Amino acid sequence: MPGLALTLYLLGLALTFGWRTVAQWRATGDTGLRLDAGPPGSVRWWAKLLFVAALLLGAAGPLAGLAGLDPVGALDSGWLPVAGLILAVAGIAATLAAQLHMGASWRIGVDPEERTKLITTGAFALARNPIFTAMAATSLGLTAIVPNPLSLTATVTLLASIQMQVRVVEEPHLIRAHGVAYLDYACRVGRFLPGIGRHRAPAHR
Repeated sequence: MPGLALTLYLLGLALTFGWRTVAQWRATGDTGLRLDAGPPGSVRWWAKLLFVAALLLGAAGPLAGLAGLDPVGALDSGWLPVAGLILAVAGIAATLAAQLHMGASWRIGVDPEERTKLITTGAFALARNPIFTAMAATSLGLTAIVPNPLSLTATVTLLASIQMQVRVVEEPHLIRAHGVAYLDYACRVGRFLPGIGRHRAPAHR
């Protein structure tokens, strides 16, 4: 099933990066792309570098499968690719739905000087970063379809980049931009999954 995995991967990229960027530009006159990675060697820079590496590895896994790279033995199960297919399709759909729900506030990357509307409804009422959660689910699904070492590395790299981006780049930015409003939101809603990773209420409150 490597060919199916590669097709899903490319479709996901086309929808959630390509089409979404074009739709944002047509609706607002702004692509939503904030691609400055900051100073080389900074955490922000490393997070973006790992994310790009994860994207490349995400394609390399299915391509290696097509070239004959064997799956990891412990993951070579008949039912796993079917489960992965369902998870990958659901992840792509959930990623696009959460992106669309952000409306004009949707961004790829962070501009430290920019302040956008804080979205706390819909999927964002369940988790503060549902787009990243859905992207991780997509990557896990694709890895289950083609469970070779490159696919596994892609998922691990993506998860590492997401953790760095959210914890060190985006959350501090949102606290600076929205202050108490974001802290209240973070105390109610989990970081990636419902109820998990909520902030503790500050002592003065």
